[in-house]
Formats: sequence, structure tokens, C-alpha cells
Amino acid sequence: MKISGREANLRSLSRNVVLTPFISALFALTAWAQEPPYPQRGPIEITVLFPAGSSADVTARLLADGMAKELAQRVLVVNRPGAGGAIGYKHVASQKADGYALVWNSNSISTTYHSGQLAFDYQAFDAVARVLVESPVVAVRADSRWKNLGELVADAKTRPKAISVGHSGIGSHTHLCLVALFQAAGAEVTEVPFAAAQVVPSLLGGHVDALVQLPAALAGPAKQSQVRLIAALIPSRDPALADVPTAREQGIDVALEAWRGIAVPRGTPAAVIAQLETAIRATVAAAEFRQASERLGVRPAYLPAAQFAELIAREDAAIARLMQSVGLKK
Repeated sequence: MKISGREANLRSLSRNVVLTPFISALFALTAWAQEPPYPQRGPIEITVLFPAGSSADVTARLLADGMAKELAQRVLVVNRPGAGGAIGYKHVASQKADGYALVWNSNSISTTYHSGQLAFDYQAFDAVARVLVESPVVAVRADSRWKNLGELVADAKTRPKAISVGHSGIGSHTHLCLVALFQAAGAEVTEVPFAAAQVVPSLLGGHVDALVQLPAALAGPAKQSQVRLIAALIPSRDPALADVPTAREQGIDVALEAWRGIAVPRGTPAAVIAQLETAIRATVAAAEFRQASERLGVRPAYLPAAQFAELIAREDAAIARLMQSVGLKK
């Protein structure tokens, strides 16, 4: 039977309509099959928010080495410092959510957002795992008349604003620790911000009377008996600082650990997060990582993704309240 040109065109169109979904599915399946399973495409990149050589950078490289062994893939550390961490956070948040772009995040995700330097908060990322914590401490010179935190606070109460206390810059974690400490103590001091590298020399040089700082920066002066650590602003004593009493032990209810961990852009597949989480857990548990961390004055403190996410949300609310109380929240 002869088929008219019009009928032939209709039949061809009908076949195309029927076949198109199958062809599309075939192409999608082929593309999926060509994408190697995570993390074979590599390398994985960890963005560090601080310069090379900083404690954040050194600990990130320790973590990257361990993760590379666990994942059988290169894990690179890239430093993207600036704006209190905002530059690094913006970069990672803009990357594809596929597990190849990680950020070495910290409490700074909250301080940077609430100070107005970031247009998004911690919810732009999925938590993967907390890796370590650092213990903010109050330090004075070795020849100081204050032997403990109680003596320093008592003096500050009798001489409001007369005592100067240094920190690592307005809105930094050490600044917020300082604010929280003296608010809780009911004492007024003069806060003196410095660039991070200048804080300890400012104390040793007599430019400030005391400081709040992370212990890694004080390791050398402490070993040389140039400074005295009079309080740790953490929930319970740090084994690495066993002879340093907490503020709570001395009657002042303040505990603000500095934490560091890994996060990825929001929407990263759960299976990918689970692989990263497993690699981090194994790395943190390794004796090599623990020993190196201790030498750097930090403490391995692994938390899985769900608990880490809860910690970040809880601390974000507390940091927002603290920053609001001193006019730093934008």
C-alpha cells in the first residue's frame, strides 16, 4: 500500500517522540558510567583560611596527608586567607557539591558572618567532621604579680580599665573569649587588638599586661619560662595543659574552645560525606596524627557529621548573642 508523504512524516515523527526519552536515558546512563566513582577523579582540595605556616595551615596538612592515604587520592591544601576567613568560605561555597572542594572551617564561620563579612552563614555548608580543638588561655609575663586568674580579676575590679589585655583582632575568637571572660567576671579591662603575629611579642615587650591567645603561639615562650598560663577557657582541663586550671575551676563560668573541622558545599551527596567522614576518623585516630597534634599544642577531638552540625548550630547562636552584646553583630 502506498503511503503519502504526509503520512510518512507523521510516522517518522511518532517514532522520534517514542524513542527520544529512551535515547536521552541512554546518554545519561553513558555519562554516569563515564564519571569515575568518588574520589577517583581527584584531587581533593582543602581550602585553609589562614596563611601558610600558621597553626591552621600546619594541622590541615597533617590531616590532608592522612586522608590521602585513607582515600588513595591526592588531597591538596590551598591557602586562601583574608577578611577573617570570608575569602576562603566564599570560594568553597561557590564550588560544585561533589566532595572535591573542602574547607578547613572553624568558629570563624560564625564570627565572619555575624560581623557582616559574609552574606551567608554556616548553613551554606554540610558538616563532615570535627577534627581538633584548641584551648584559649589567659597568659601573663612570668614576672607578673598575678599568680592566678582570681588575682587578675580582683585587680581589674578595683582598677576598671587600668589593665590592658591583648587579643588577635576585633571579632577574632580570642577577642570573643576575652569579652566573655571579663563579662562573666564582672570586671572591665582595656582590650588591645593586634595582628596575630604581634600578640605574644606585645606581652613579652610589656605593651600589654595580659593576653588571651591559643596555646600554639605560646608554646615557645612557655617552655622558656617567659610567660605564665593562668587559665584555660575550656570545659575541663586539657591533658596537654594539665597544670593550667580552667576559668570554671577558678569561679568564672566561661568555656569557648576553638575548633577546626571539615565542611563541604551544601548538597554534597550523603555517600560522599560518609567516605570523607570515615577517612577523617581513621586519620584522627592514628598515633602519628595524635603525636604531631600534641607537639603543635592542639588536641584531636573527632566528631561525626551529625554531632558536628549540631555543635556548629549551637555555637553560632551563642556567638551571635555575644557579638550582639558588644556591638559587633551587623
